[in-house]
Amino acid sequence: MSEHKPHDQPCCHGHVANTAEVADERHNRVPPGFTGTVYVCPMHPQVRDIRISACPICGMSLEPDRVVAGVEDRSELEDMTRRFWVSAALTLPLFIYAMADMVAGHALHGFMQSDRSSWLQLLLATPVVAWGGAPLFVRAIQSIRSMHVNMFTLIGLGVGVAFLYSLVATVLPDIFSAAFRSMSGEVALYYEAAAVITTLVLLGQVLELRARSRTSGAIRALLELAPPIASRINKDGSESEVLLQDLAVGDRIRVRPGAKVPVDGTVEEGQSNVDEAMISGEPTPVTKTKGDSVIGGSVNGTGGFIMVATQIGEATVLAQIVSMVTEAQRSRAPIQRVADRVSAWFVPAVMLVAVVTFVIWAWLGPQPPMTYAIVNAVAVLIIACPCALGLATPMSIMVGTGKGAQSGILIKNAAALETMESVDTIVIDKTGTLTEGHPRLVMVKPEAGYSDADLLRAAASVETASEHALAGAILAAAEARSLRLDAPQDFQSVSGQGATALVSGREVAIGNEKLMRTVGAMDARLSAQAEEFRRAGQTVMFVAIAGQVAGMLGVADPIKATSLEAITRLHAAGLTITMLTGDSLVTASAVARQIGIDSVQADVSPQDKHRIVRELQAQGHKVAMAGDGINDAPALAQADVGIAMGTGTDVAIESAGITLLRGDLLGLVRARALSKATMRNIRQNLFFAFAYNLAGVPIAAGVLYPVFGVLLSPMIAAAAMSLSSVSVIANALRLRSLNF
Repeated sequence: MSEHKPHDQPCCHGHVANTAEVADERHNRVPPGFTGTVYVCPMHPQVRDIRISACPICGMSLEPDRVVAGVEDRSELEDMTRRFWVSAALTLPLFIYAMADMVAGHALHGFMQSDRSSWLQLLLATPVVAWGGAPLFVRAIQSIRSMHVNMFTLIGLGVGVAFLYSLVATVLPDIFSAAFRSMSGEVALYYEAAAVITTLVLLGQVLELRARSRTSGAIRALLELAPPIASRINKDGSESEVLLQDLAVGDRIRVRPGAKVPVDGTVEEGQSNVDEAMISGEPTPVTKTKGDSVIGGSVNGTGGFIMVATQIGEATVLAQIVSMVTEAQRSRAPIQRVADRVSAWFVPAVMLVAVVTFVIWAWLGPQPPMTYAIVNAVAVLIIACPCALGLATPMSIMVGTGKGAQSGILIKNAAALETMESVDTIVIDKTGTLTEGHPRLVMVKPEAGYSDADLLRAAASVETASEHALAGAILAAAEARSLRLDAPQDFQSVSGQGATALVSGREVAIGNEKLMRTVGAMDARLSAQAEEFRRAGQTVMFVAIAGQVAGMLGVADPIKATSLEAITRLHAAGLTITMLTGDSLVTASAVARQIGIDSVQADVSPQDKHRIVRELQAQGHKVAMAGDGINDAPALAQADVGIAMGTGTDVAIESAGITLLRGDLLGLVRARALSKATMRNIRQNLFFAFAYNLAGVPIAAGVLYPVFGVLLSPMIAAAAMSLSSVSVIANALRLRSLNF
């Protein structure tokens, strides 16, 4: 069900996929007949392994091809987290000491002699680079072997050069000429650059792995909706508890009150109200009688029934939802970082410039030519070291997501934040997203001779004995008005029509037009009035007392107060809004008219929502999906950006890239504004990160030396890196003053 990248479309790390590569079996390390967990690359499905490792093409961590119920394997996350915290603890004092050069008087440098401080820095940096950065170097080496340069190539090169140059300067300082020494005669060291880059990249890996853990957690939550066992009725009439995998199509299963329906099937005996919100998203339980279908994972009400299994295992609706969520999440590409896209040419270009610099200086340079050749080549690599590049995106994302959290916008990953700015179509669920998600009594219209209180008291008294979901809205309204209710007698529930009972000696009936005709209390005038209320999105119930219509009650799911303003502002931004709902077309259209929705598709299933999102994407649209229920999870995962209401289900929240904590769509407007501001800030940061380095590379190579006698020493190269880092940080902090 996933949609793979078209041929020749750039992937996340600057590599171009093609048919030959997809068919390449060199990266398939799964033995024939292997039945265990297989790990695949989200970006390159041809990369398959039976071990937890990294993709040799793009460097991303491989992930399981399927999620199963049980304990999650968090070994890689725990390993990366441990490496990050140890590296951070060692990097902090190293960074503070190294940055003391920028402080007048170099206060920290007075504590020990220069040669001793060099060895202390080496002592602090070595575990960070050698142990903390080991996985990064492994991926960098893999990228070189597979001839697919990526971000890890850049990181490995930068960290390795900075560290090795500093190591040579510590162990063999005498090989450096006076032109490359400070006023005090010291050779510059870059241990802090190597350590900081390593620690930042490890932090990024930890955040990525945590996001993946939450993703698999959402799928596990879906799997747990189905009960582990079912009560099967055997041929001799006895009952036995069996595992779901032991069920077969045609088995008779007893579903007790309050239990979950184990698999898909049809009701054979009994009657009950079943909560199918996981599928329809609607809060109203559905009455099930003989011949009606029931869905595995839905929750039975107070009645019991016997069902016949029609779909089991991977064929159930719940299993299909799990499959769609898994496939859609895997097909979503990670953020397309500019640094990864340019690495395809940037890294080889820098290496080529460094080699040419070394050859020319070794051939034509002054005495000692090898010293000039080594130091100038190192200066080229140092100034291209991706320190600011490593900060450019994370700093903006960190500040931007912090600003979003203050405004009730939880950003799960940078990919969602990046994509949100280019979205042109918003697909929105109705119940719980545009509306409050809870039925409420919104209309009491008594006939002549009755007051609002009389009508509501009579209806609520009958409903005290009812199991119908709408009864709760009526009872809640009566309780809010502190009405005294009478105990009903001779209560009867009329399937598909309503209910009747004796209240204070009078027969009271509450239900639809069919029930009113049965008691002889219906006319065309009342029917026309009811239709008007239905067009406004209400579920209308008539109340008859002693054979005469006493009035009408209207129950509806109220539209959230902020929905109209949010839709208006989204339209003003040029976005198209589509509503997808499992509710009826009449109710959905009524809501759409009130708040200006562009198009409506009603009576849709989770599979339909998933399909419609894919169709919009196939038409070239960038789609954001906003929803709050389990039934929205496949569409949330398939959309370019999934947006969950913070008041919704855990599965919806975990399937989405953005969560609106306050549960209203004004947060969606703010999220788009935040995305635009953050991505603009990232592009500015990347300019700062590259501008200093690229401008300094020719100078570091020595192009000015023949005319002006100017060389760019590694110290100046490091200063350029520091300046670009300061520029990046200062620019990112401007996001804190963003006003939505």
